[in-house]
Amino acid sequence: MGAGGLKNVPLAEKAEADALKRVPYAKPAFTLGQIKKAIPPHCFQRSVLRSFSYVVYDLTISFILYFLATNYFQLLPHPLSYLAWPIYWAILGCVLTGVWVIAHECGHHAFSDYQWLDDTVGLVLHSCLLVPYFSWKYSHRRHHSNTASLDKDEVFVPKQKSSLQSFSKYLNNPLGRVLTLTITLILGWPLYLLFNVSGRSYERFACHYDPYGPIYNDRERLQIYISDIGVLAVAYGLFRLAAAKGLAWVFCVYGVPLMVVNGFLVLITYLQHTHPSLPHYDSSEWDWLRGALATVDRDYGILNKVFHNITDTHVAHHLFSTMPHYHAMEATKAIKPILGEYYQFDGTPFYKAMWREAKECIYVEPDEEDHTTKGVFWYRNKI
Repeated sequence: MGAGGLKNVPLAEKAEADALKRVPYAKPAFTLGQIKKAIPPHCFQRSVLRSFSYVVYDLTISFILYFLATNYFQLLPHPLSYLAWPIYWAILGCVLTGVWVIAHECGHHAFSDYQWLDDTVGLVLHSCLLVPYFSWKYSHRRHHSNTASLDKDEVFVPKQKSSLQSFSKYLNNPLGRVLTLTITLILGWPLYLLFNVSGRSYERFACHYDPYGPIYNDRERLQIYISDIGVLAVAYGLFRLAAAKGLAWVFCVYGVPLMVVNGFLVLITYLQHTHPSLPHYDSSEWDWLRGALATVDRDYGILNKVFHNITDTHVAHHLFSTMPHYHAMEATKAIKPILGEYYQFDGTPFYKAMWREAKECIYVEPDEEDHTTKGVFWYRNKI
């Protein structure tokens, strides 16, 4: 092929090939301070009014959808009502994922300048989505402190080949991937909260609802109780609703949209930290900055805005987690020239990326031919 042959390569394929190119794993020449200096100072300012405007906007849309579903869907002819409910589930699930992201921002102290306000808003919003706010806040903080560390990261910690289950080889096919993805998207979030599935390995049983579990220290235990009380209060409210309206009503109005939220939460997190181009490190190589850079921004189309840009500004978020989401796009543009090849963006549609990563990213191993980087691990798929 001549030099001009590259022109015949479709742009989409070239973009995907560029996105799959490994990011640098050597210690960067720039520092966190230099990255911060490239960002306009106002990007770090948090506004109570602006932050609350997103809460009000999302909750208003949610209430309108609820009002339409509970008052007008029953008036539709049967074929249309069967179509209306899935549309309601999908749209409300996406909007409530945005609410989840705002509560996540509260956990990072990115909602306002007042910690008590952030925790109050986060506790209320997350409890309404059956999320133990403080429990998740503390485990998520440790994820940010140990991103891409094979020894200490808290979520979606990849396995090494020697740690794979014996049945893994039977799932390494299209049918197995469909089964794995289905279980992960539907049950992944509650399994993580209850049993720490896909999380860091602890010496004893770890559960986000256990104040005395190994995830938490003595100073955090009281707030874990508060998280549990918040979830139990909402669960009791749902029980009373089911008694009054029926279990099917609660499932249709609340349960299915919540399943959409949980599915997107798992998918977003999975795709942010699972990519053929991203390294993971053991304790001999890991440092905070390289770990924070070992994540990828994704493009979810119109859902980027619905999800408050947690999808396409995740690199900046890992570098400066107290920055409010409404400044993250500006900050991302500002840091790209500094990061250079260390910045990773993949515009592959998320449903295609989900299938590709499930196929290509099964376990991690260091490069056998490179004996100087035994502490740097890359995804593999040959079992």
